[in-house]
Amino acid sequence: MTSREKLPDGQRPLEGILVADFSRVLAGPLCTMTLADLGARVIKVERPGTGDDTRSWGPPWSGTGATYFESVNRNKESVCLDLADEDGVRFARELALRADVLVENFKPGGLEKLGLGYAELSKANPGLVYASISGFGDGGGRDLPGYDFVVQALGGLMSITGEPGGTPMKAGVALVDVLTAKDAATAVLAALHARTATGRGSHVRLNLLSSLQGALANQAQAYLGAGVVPGRMGNAHPSIVPYQLLSCADVPLAVACGNDSQFTALARELDAPGLADDERFATNSARVKHRGELIPLLEERLAAAPAAHWQERLSRAGIPAGKVAGIDEGIAYAESLGLDPVLELRDADGAPAGRQIRHPALWEPALAPRADAPPRLGQHTEDVLKWLQEPPGDAAADGRYASR
Repeated sequence: MTSREKLPDGQRPLEGILVADFSRVLAGPLCTMTLADLGARVIKVERPGTGDDTRSWGPPWSGTGATYFESVNRNKESVCLDLADEDGVRFARELALRADVLVENFKPGGLEKLGLGYAELSKANPGLVYASISGFGDGGGRDLPGYDFVVQALGGLMSITGEPGGTPMKAGVALVDVLTAKDAATAVLAALHARTATGRGSHVRLNLLSSLQGALANQAQAYLGAGVVPGRMGNAHPSIVPYQLLSCADVPLAVACGNDSQFTALARELDAPGLADDERFATNSARVKHRGELIPLLEERLAAAPAAHWQERLSRAGIPAGKVAGIDEGIAYAESLGLDPVLELRDADGAPAGRQIRHPALWEPALAPRADAPPRLGQHTEDVLKWLQEPPGDAAADGRYASR
């Protein structure tokens, strides 16, 4: 798709928005892929020869590259620019001046040294929404490298993840990067909305540590509101019981009783209605206090049948329950519910190019899905550089508020 092509009205909400993507690895690229999924044209600027770091982060590999890179770079164009070269910086600046949005995760101050910081660019492109992503902000933590694993440790997430008394554990995915990407996309969309009223863009700054702490929710508030510093509880919940994995005849079952009526139903389905009348277990606060006594009683009854049996029976009774599944099983389960989680990608010639998890939102009326395969390194360099040497075109192509 070229910048001058226009899709039918109402098909994609960010149609006509041009995004200059100067980010790499995960948080920035996931943010820009979200914008691309919603219709924006995203031009990804990469280093000649090597490109985004994650192009080499394998195994595993698909037939076309590292699956890590491919997971967050569909629906984009790849342009190789050497930002140590005068011509590379000149083209980068021209791209930024035509853009509605610029997303970057250079070391704080890195793009400013090249004349590509917000203060400089916004003079010529006052409508630019400029999103900067760092590990620890641009103050005292500006020189600290932002790696998800380290932020999970420093920010407190690992202190509440793992078995009691056991080794602190990270999440099974780079969760902080993902959270920051979603925060960044939200901030960009809000800034674009504000621009419709003011005509001016904004500089929004995100950092991994703040996004992690913003996601600690009840655990952070336990400390701030009650002075309680949470610790590791394995799969148990600090405030709700039962809300954890429970052993069955084969594999564990996740059971989540969020209120007393659900616990009453659980006791009934386990053929132990008296548990709901026991003063130790009749209310959630009592169950939290007597957790150690209740869980063995529940597991004693659950041991009579496999987890799949209990999942079906408890779900039918309105009790949230599910066995621990692999990612393959999770995708199959979503498909069985009609959620259509998988997107079939196409290459530039329209041929099948693999599958990915689609953007989670479903729209009514439905959006025309975007399903362009992740770009090869520098795949669009020639076309984009030719375009950048032409006079700016219409507003939808080059950014509604960009300087002409």
